[in-house]
Amino acid sequence: MQPNSDPALWGHFDSITTAEEYVDSLRGRRLRVYLMGELVDEPADHPMIRPSVNAMAATYAIAGEDEDLGTVASPLAETRINRFLHIAQSADDLVGKARLQHALGQKTGTCFQRCVGLDALNTLHSVTYEIDAAHGTAYHQRFLAFLKEVQKRNQVIGGAMTDAKGDRSKAPHEQIDPDVYVHVSRRDADGIYITGAKL
Repeated sequence: MQPNSDPALWGHFDSITTAEEYVDSLRGRRLRVYLMGELVDEPADHPMIRPSVNAMAATYAIAGEDEDLGTVASPLAETRINRFLHIAQSADDLVGKARLQHALGQKTGTCFQRCVGLDALNTLHSVTYEIDAAHGTAYHQRFLAFLKEVQKRNQVIGGAMTDAKGDRSKAPHEQIDPDVYVHVSRRDADGIYITGAKL
C-alpha cells in the first residue's frame, strides 16, 4: 500500500536530515499566521516563534551528533531513523526514548515538541492493529505505509492535547461553532473524517 504522495502533505524535501534543513523546510510556505494581532511574514524567523523552531531543530541536530542516542534501526524503513519516529519494541527502546528526552531537555531548556507525536504513533500502531483484528479492516496496513514514508522522509509528527474550548460554560455539542471541538464530521467506505480544533 502506497501513502498519499501529495506535496501539500509531505512538503518540498525528500528527506530532512539536519537542523538547518528542518528550518529551511518551514520557510516559503505562505502561511497566514497572526501573532498579537499582526500578520507574520515568515513564521520560522519571527523572534517569538523561533525559540520553538530551534527546540524542534535540536531533535534533528542530536540525531547527527549522537547516533546511538538520537536514532534507532527501523525494521519498517530498513534504515536508521530519528528515535522520535520509532515504534517501541522493547524495554531498551523505552529507556532510549527517556535518555533522549532527558538530553534534549537539558540542551534546549524547553519543550522540543515531539513527545506527543511519538506517543501518538505508538498508540496508533497498537490501536489500528486491534481494530483490524476485531473488524477485518485495513487501518493497520495504511498506518504502516504512512509511518514508513514518515520515517524515510524524517518528518515531524506533532500532536495536540487540548480543545480550543470556545464558550467554556457550554458542553461541546452546545457550542455555536461545532469545530471548536474535534468531532467526526463524515463517515464513508474509506473511514471517518475528523474536523475541529486541537491545540
